[in-house]
Amino acid sequence: RQSPYIVHWIHYTTCCKMGSPPYELAHIVRQFRDAFMSKHQPPDMHLRVLDAIANCRTAALGGHADQCDSCGHIRISYNSCRNRHCPKCQGTQRERWIAARQQQLLPVRYFHVVFTLPQELNVYCLHYPTALYNLLFACSKATIETFADDNKHLGAIPGMISVLHTWGQNLMLHPHVHMIVPAGGFTPCGHWKHTKQKGSFLFPVKAMSIVYKNKFMEGMRALINKHNLHPLSTDERKLLYNKPWVVYAKQPFGGPQQVIEYLGRYSHKVA
Repeated sequence: RQSPYIVHWIHYTTCCKMGSPPYELAHIVRQFRDAFMSKHQPPDMHLRVLDAIANCRTAALGGHADQCDSCGHIRISYNSCRNRHCPKCQGTQRERWIAARQQQLLPVRYFHVVFTLPQELNVYCLHYPTALYNLLFACSKATIETFADDNKHLGAIPGMISVLHTWGQNLMLHPHVHMIVPAGGFTPCGHWKHTKQKGSFLFPVKAMSIVYKNKFMEGMRALINKHNLHPLSTDERKLLYNKPWVVYAKQPFGGPQQVIEYLGRYSHKVA
């Protein structure tokens, strides 16, 4: 005889394969919201998110009617909450984002490039996230452009799609930028030029790591001076300059579409 747990799990996996899981996040929120509130006293901002998730596509948000202009069929639907934390709403937004990015792809080879911040800078990311993440975007972009501008490596104008990801698989703070970078660029005359080995090689990763580190540290010093932030100690600067900064660059097995799908899942998903 199968245990009730096994029977429930078979039912759950079967429903998932059919596209309609028996339980949604909204069910959990509605059932445990009051107990959660009494125990943790969350701020109003969190409560508004919970209410949006619980009420999404229910009568609480009202509804609308769609009518076919051919057969006259009418379909009544409840309204969406459109909250960026809601998995129902983000699913639609994710597919739109993926479709838009795929339309931007060129018929060339691409590389998946990742620039990571050392964990020693996490405290600055927590206190000054806008400044640090803007600097991360700027320095990673400038690093790609520096190598692309060099005739030894390419000598052309590159393009890139960048997405910020602030947490890792364990949901701890782990700021890094994912990039989709074509293996080449356009010359000033408007001609396409491949990187080395007909686009099978991008740029040397170790050299990119050094350039990226120097650009970020220079930008960090300027930020500290401009906004009077807490300065890095001598030991912290020495540690950051001496350690290698992680830069990853590989051709995705499934092509750039695979990377876009991956980034779409994470950029439209709540940790």
